[in-house]
Amino acid sequence: MGKQGKHRTHLVWDWNGTLLDDNDAVIGATNAAFGEVGLAPITLEQYREMYCIPIPRFYERLMGRQPTEAEWERMDGIFHQHYTERRAACGLTEGADELLTQWQLGGGSQSLLSMYGHDQLVPVVRGYGIERHFLRVDGRTGPSGGSKARHMERHIAALDGISAEYTVVIGDAVDDAVAAAHVGAKAVLYTGGSHSRASLEAAGVPVVDSLAEAAQLAEQIAG
Repeated sequence: MGKQGKHRTHLVWDWNGTLLDDNDAVIGATNAAFGEVGLAPITLEQYREMYCIPIPRFYERLMGRQPTEAEWERMDGIFHQHYTERRAACGLTEGADELLTQWQLGGGSQSLLSMYGHDQLVPVVRGYGIERHFLRVDGRTGPSGGSKARHMERHIAALDGISAEYTVVIGDAVDDAVAAAHVGAKAVLYTGGSHSRASLEAAGVPVVDSLAEAAQLAEQIAG
């Protein structure tokens, strides 16, 4: 079957730890949640080594046991409260704004899918002045702590005329690669967020140290 015209690559960007450089807020909020159950604070390096989805399993790795339902709810509540307070001081990842602009000017399309609650996400993205670059901005609906896969399914289905086979997901977590594979899209993972390079490499997709490299590589591997 002949190609009808050139298919444009569509990027699905992750938000926290990818476009938003929020490591300080995440570590501060995590340690506040840990303090609630008597756990010692951890460093960014430790966080990157241990972090996994679903989040209760991450807490289990550090506590040596599964948190009770009540502990999980309390820790999750404290995490979000502290994260919200600290996020205001976070900026976009270096070069992110220019990169989004360039991608758009080059005729590529892009959207944003985050596991941050949808109602909080939209005004936050708007506040950074980048909402205009995206066909859609979707955040998590429903309970906190799960996988991105079914959210990705909904996100791609809602993007008119965008095919998963020409879509590349750019994120900072193994779960971004899992969600991409779930819909038949490709993924590139970025080392600047919540995972160590070693744990990202286990996902079996390309791993890069900058968002510019991620976008460049996405162009090469899509379709």
